[in-house]
Amino acid sequence: MSDSIFSDALVDGDVIPQTVAELLHITLSELAATLGLTREAVANSDRVRSAPVQARLRELEDILNHILPWAGSPHAAYAWYRSQRLPSFGGAPAEQLVRDGRADDVRHYLERLAEGGFA
Repeated sequence: MSDSIFSDALVDGDVIPQTVAELLHITLSELAATLGLTREAVANSDRVRSAPVQARLRELEDILNHILPWAGSPHAAYAWYRSQRLPSFGGAPAEQLVRDGRADDVRHYLERLAEGGFA
């Protein structure tokens, strides 16, 4: 994961939400809302290490890593993630799809676009 947008946020294999928030210049509350989690889930050290919280953080990481080459910067990738309406999903942005448990659908969509497919 050294090529990860969040490589500085990895400690002992876990993604650290506070560092992610700092990298994206957002608050922990904003990060939690983006992921569809409570603030406590990303602020409480015991909950941060739980599989569901780590899975959501890794979904965000993976999708932003897909977007980064097109977007040019982590901030632009995050802006795309939050606001770009995806035609294949009725105009829902990636953020909403991930919150709804559809991160795999977003990843497949991005892979299809990278291979020259249509939105």
